[in-house]
Amino acid sequence: MRKLFQIIFYIQLILISILVIVLTIRGFVYAARSTNHFRPEKWYPPLLGSAASAGIVSYLWEWISFHDPSRAIKIAFCVGPLLTCAVGILHILIGCPISLAIGTIAIISSVIQSLYTCWVKPRFDYATKILTVSTSFPPDKTATFVILSIITCLVYSSFLVTGIGGATAAGTGLDILFIIVILLTYTWTMQVIKNMLYVTISRVRYMNFAYTVQHLVGRVCIGSAVVPVIGTIRGSARAMKSVVGGTDEFLFSCADCYSRLASTLITYGNRWGFVHVGVYNKGFMQASADTWGAFKTAELIPLIDSDLTGAFCFFSGVAVGSICTLVGGTWALAIHKSYATEVSIYAFFIGYFICRVALAWQQACVSAYYVAYAENPQSLQFDATIPVRIQELLQRYNV
Repeated sequence: MRKLFQIIFYIQLILISILVIVLTIRGFVYAARSTNHFRPEKWYPPLLGSAASAGIVSYLWEWISFHDPSRAIKIAFCVGPLLTCAVGILHILIGCPISLAIGTIAIISSVIQSLYTCWVKPRFDYATKILTVSTSFPPDKTATFVILSIITCLVYSSFLVTGIGGATAAGTGLDILFIIVILLTYTWTMQVIKNMLYVTISRVRYMNFAYTVQHLVGRVCIGSAVVPVIGTIRGSARAMKSVVGGTDEFLFSCADCYSRLASTLITYGNRWGFVHVGVYNKGFMQASADTWGAFKTAELIPLIDSDLTGAFCFFSGVAVGSICTLVGGTWALAIHKSYATEVSIYAFFIGYFICRVALAWQQACVSAYYVAYAENPQSLQFDATIPVRIQELLQRYNV
């Protein structure tokens, strides 16, 4: 299975590269015609500028979150919703039907983010502690590693942008399909890059990245395809169960059934499994099952469910994506209004994923800390951060 996914991943990289080159050449040919309305000098600069902003802001944000986790967490959860709301206002100002729909969704999303922030605010202190203690001794050359990863993502993103621009120049139904395919493969590739960093940091040493690329990329590809889907299912199941509660017996039974399905799936596909993939060279499903089993044995599931590291990284990605949307969308709105919607959408994708890659090493450190604790809770290498938090959760549930 891992060999199959590895082959599929490399084949899609080759095919997408060929497609992007063809679309880019064809796009410039179309743009050269006097009858074509596509203007590359007004389409590319806002998007490439927002991509550059993504790289700069992502690195600065990674630096802030490492040196001042408390402030970073507060900014991500408090400023993120405001930036999302600003994106919604921008799309409403653009005024086309698609932008109005996106703007409405963005504003509703900002309200949901704000409510979530109010709900999880009591967890900020623990989130700061666990992020601080798990990243206190980062692997050697981590900063260099992060910079190279961001540059790689920037180059790859800019390369795909040229292909999307070429498809936009023609604007046929088939070209829209090409754009969707490019965005889907971009999503998977960025997930693979992020999770390769995840696995590499789990192996502790910087030089083990070469081993990751040579031997573990297939397993990382599997996890990169599976984890986002299962994570979405489990998150929606938990939200559904919280909303439904016990008000309606039928709805409660449906929510409970859905929750059981999500709980089964998370056992065989979770991000903590990447730790065992890197450390013990296991297959992804086996690694996921083993780590989840260790969490159950150590009674860490409630702690894992209440951990904010994943939410912090998500909110950070949304915030950086929103900044890139504001940069690219405002620029496009000023010079060519009809390009503003699509430019802002692509800019958000780029900003979100580059930020997630930049923060991958910190999320990996937290996951590795949890897994190591679950395997040996009595180790003297751990401080009282996790035990104290467990006692707090137990007291809260008992009350």
